Formats: sequence, structure tokens, C-alpha cells
Amino acid sequence: MSWLGAILAISFLIVVHEAGHLLVARWCQMRVERFSIGFGPAVASVRSKKTGTIFQIAPIPFGGFVEIKGMNIAEEVDPDDIHAYPNRPAWQRFVTIFAGPATNYLTAIVLALTLYGAFGIKSAERWFGVYSMDPAYDAKRVLQEDDRLLALNGKPLWMVSPTGEAGSLQKTIAATQPHVAADVLPPDGAPGVPLTLTIQRAGKQLDVQITPRFDGKTEDEHGKKVNIYRLGIVFQEQYDRLSVGPVGVVGAAFRYPIDQTIEISTGLYQVITGQVKGDVKGPVGMASIIKRAFSTGIIAVLELMMLLNVYLGLFNLLPLPALDGGRLVFLGYEMATRRRANPKVETTVHMVGILILAVVMVLVTFRDCVNL
Repeated sequence: MSWLGAILAISFLIVVHEAGHLLVARWCQMRVERFSIGFGPAVASVRSKKTGTIFQIAPIPFGGFVEIKGMNIAEEVDPDDIHAYPNRPAWQRFVTIFAGPATNYLTAIVLALTLYGAFGIKSAERWFGVYSMDPAYDAKRVLQEDDRLLALNGKPLWMVSPTGEAGSLQKTIAATQPHVAADVLPPDGAPGVPLTLTIQRAGKQLDVQITPRFDGKTEDEHGKKVNIYRLGIVFQEQYDRLSVGPVGVVGAAFRYPIDQTIEISTGLYQVITGQVKGDVKGPVGMASIIKRAFSTGIIAVLELMMLLNVYLGLFNLLPLPALDGGRLVFLGYEMATRRRANPKVETTVHMVGILILAVVMVLVTFRDCVNL
């Protein structure tokens, strides 16, 4: 059921995006010929008697599309057909393309209103939560997924403290271990001094003994050599939820896509500039993440769907060929100069972008399948 929920969730993201294009295209009096959930030949379809639009379900679930008359830039269009995409005013074509990402952002706000209204907003405090564990480490024996780390040797642990200070688990662990001189380094993986972790599991507080492992040395922010000891845990952010009034719910919901856009854009900049390593996920990888959210509960599903809607909306706004953002660049040029870009140039740019995007998608999907 979790995999089915993941596939339906991805389909929901696509439907929301394409529905934005569909609704605004109709509002702008464009002829919408087909609305497809999934790719490939139709498994089931129905034609609207009022508009003539074919609504279909296709067998490949990780995608979908809206087919607007004349939107394919290589398509022959009757210049007298006022309902064809290229024969509509530039501003109408612009808002039709922009509507897809905008609907994803709007959906993120609606989901945030639902989540915050029903379950409250996140607390300012953040804890280290267990996402997964390396089987080679002691953590695999004593910890479980979703455990919350509260204290280490009696000292409170925070990812973000009540005063807003960011905590470093690595530094906290290193402070409990003996200093290792550079000329007598133990082998990587050598056990360190056992620690007492206070954790919260299923609402109960427990103390467990865990042994970190030596993982070499690094430099701190002052250039000083420090020891690295690891627990073999992949962490996730954990927090409590606080009930707020209607004004607080609405304010937090509308701030959510703005804050996430800034955070995602900052992360993308750091990846591009080489400050951090990127981890691109394809549809299969996304489905795996969503599957875990479904197994966790409705709050995790809503949070993830909010985030993925912002991701999808922002990604499609990037000024890259074949994406909505690439089309908006050409439309922006047309609106600014009052003349259309060379059709051959635009066709070539988008075709190259589609080919590159297809190759990247195949490679990423293959890697995701291997990782599964």
C-alpha cells in the first residue's frame, strides 16, 4: 500500500501542475485537446462533450501533460484559428505557462493550511532524529528509526536550541573522547569511549549505551586539528507541534513556500558552486521517499507533499530549455520587444533541452533503481 500511495502522490503532483495549465488555457480561450495522467498509450479515456478535450490515464505513472492546440512549436497551425496557442496574445500564453508552477505553490499553501490547522505548526526547537543507521556501527544494535536524541552523557542535545543556537553532535561527541595525537592515530573504525544516549522512543524516555568509532581528523573553523568520532547514524530533523490561532495558521501557511524557495535556492547555489554535493532524485527515488512518509503517518505525508510541490514549482520556473521557465524566457522576450523570437531558434533550443532532460532522467532513474 505504501508504494501505491507513493505512486498516487506523484500523480497528484503532476495533476496539480498540469491542471493549472489546463484551467488557465481554457480561461484564455485556448483549445485544450488532451489531458493525460501518465505517459504512453491511453489505458482509459473520455472526451468532454462541452470542450472536446480528451481526458486519459496512461500506463507510465511518473508524469503527465496537457496538449494545447499549437503549443508544440513544431506544429503547423492555421493562422486564422483564434483558439490556437500561438494565436493568443503573448500575456495569455505567459500566464498559461506560468499557471503550472503557480498552482504547485498554491497547492503547497493549501496543504500547509490543512496541516497547521489540524496539527499545529513546528516548534522553534529541533532535535536530532534517527532516519537510518549504518549496519557496521553500534547504533544499529541499540537504536531504532525515528528515535529522538535528547541528551549525551546527561548533557542536552539540540539540533536547534530554544534560544536559536545550532548544535553540533560531532563536536559534542568529540568532547567526550580522549585526544588522539597525530603520530599515534588508531585505525579508522577503532572503537571510542562508550556513551550514554538519552532517547525518546514512542513517547517513552530511555537510556542506551552506544560506542562511537574513530574516523580520522579534520580541521575546525579555527584551523585546529580535531578528532572525528561517528555513531553511524543518518539524522533527520525532529520537532514538536504547537497549536496556534487562525491568524498564525494563515501566516505560517503563506510564509511556507517563500521560506522553502529561499532555502532550496540557497542549496542549489551551494551545489552549483561546489560548496556541497548534490543528490538528484528521479521519479523512482522520489517514490521511495514518499513510500517512507506513508509508512510514517499523515503528518509526514502532508509535509513531504508541501515540500515537493514547492520543488516542482521552482524547478519548472528555472530558465532552462524544455521547462516552463525556458518558455517564459522566450515569452518575456516577445512581450518586452513586441516581436517573436526566431521559431527555428526556439525549436532547436527546446528540442536540445528535451533530449538532455530525457537522458538525465534515464540515468537518474537507473541509479535510483540500483540503489533500491
